Amino acid sequence: MLQGLRILDLTWVLGGPYATLVLAQLGADVIKIEPPAGDMSRRIPPWYVDGDSSFFLSVNRGKRSVALDLKHSAGAATLRDLVRHADAVVYNMTPDAPRRLGLDHASLLRINPKICVGELIGLHDDGRYATLPAFDLAIQALGGVMDITGEPGGKPVRVGYQIADLAGGLFLALGTVGAIVRALRAGQGQRVQVSLLDCQIALLTWQAQNYLVSGEIPRRLGARHPMITPSDAFEGEDGTHFVVSPAETFWRPFCDAIGRADLVDDPRFATPQARLANVGALGEELQATFRTRPARAWVELLSRRQVPCAPVNTVADALKEPAATARRMVEELADPLTGATVRFVGNAFKYAGAAPLSYPPRLGEHTREVLGEVCGYDEKQIDALIEAGAAFALAGRGRAAGARAGEGHQ
Repeated sequence: MLQGLRILDLTWVLGGPYATLVLAQLGADVIKIEPPAGDMSRRIPPWYVDGDSSFFLSVNRGKRSVALDLKHSAGAATLRDLVRHADAVVYNMTPDAPRRLGLDHASLLRINPKICVGELIGLHDDGRYATLPAFDLAIQALGGVMDITGEPGGKPVRVGYQIADLAGGLFLALGTVGAIVRALRAGQGQRVQVSLLDCQIALLTWQAQNYLVSGEIPRRLGARHPMITPSDAFEGEDGTHFVVSPAETFWRPFCDAIGRADLVDDPRFATPQARLANVGALGEELQATFRTRPARAWVELLSRRQVPCAPVNTVADALKEPAATARRMVEELADPLTGATVRFVGNAFKYAGAAPLSYPPRLGEHTREVLGEVCGYDEKQIDALIEAGAAFALAGRGRAAGARAGEGHQ
């Protein structure tokens, strides 16, 4: 889908690398530009595979790694040469860093008039906001999601994964593709800036719109839906949890299936409005019934009636879910250097011609390959660059790894 497009990835940690992972999953050639010390996420504890953190592995498949010291004049010049042959540069830096490094869009346009920039920032690029630390927990707190997450009367709870970083990455990937499409049409490079805070506000969708219309502030409801009842998590006889959400169409089949036909004609629950007004009482009635069988038994029973329901899976259960298996959402790859088999989360995009993404790159693994292929550098130029300290190639791995660099590349 994005085959033929070249993305220079100057991102680090999670939000930015997730954006460029999405672009790689769509077929783009993503070249990860790392400092000689590497992306700091390579070292995030506690789990490692052959020296690289599982955190790093999770968002860097299908990319090629070039190590450059951008503070060195030769490293900066090499990056400019790469920009001449790229479609977009993607980064997540503090807002003032791109200009200091000569990576702002105006500077890059002087090198390549068609270059696009996808920029991920924390809050805003002006005033005091430009220097405020932007980490996921703070963005979730500022963006309102924590205040509507958690049990009623309990303390605010963050979403279980880094929804601020990951949502920012998704918006950034989409925005970068949009910028490239516009540049291809207009013949002029485009810039798109995405703020983590903006993304969280955008994801509030109907909760925010309801507030803007009514003035009523949304509140924490646990797993319960604020407008549909019943739509909540319940505990089975075995102490495990499952969810049910029988909207109006499913209300009678649901009651019949669980042996509670009496609820259909109970005036407290006879209409959607009545059920919402008596949500507490309905929840107690249902929970008393659901404690008579294990959670999985209820899910199987309700599924046969096509009533919306599901077990509350652990991460391990989710990765083994039959539908996830059928859709190859867990893939196995052999580490090309050690031969060890490593399992990875699969590609959510399914399209003709999609190939498995290659194993995440070692630091600087493709330095020689990329500089020769993209910039036309010969071996002497690359050796001089490395000797100058502006580039870094893994000893004994730079050439060897090049042989497998294209495997799985889309």
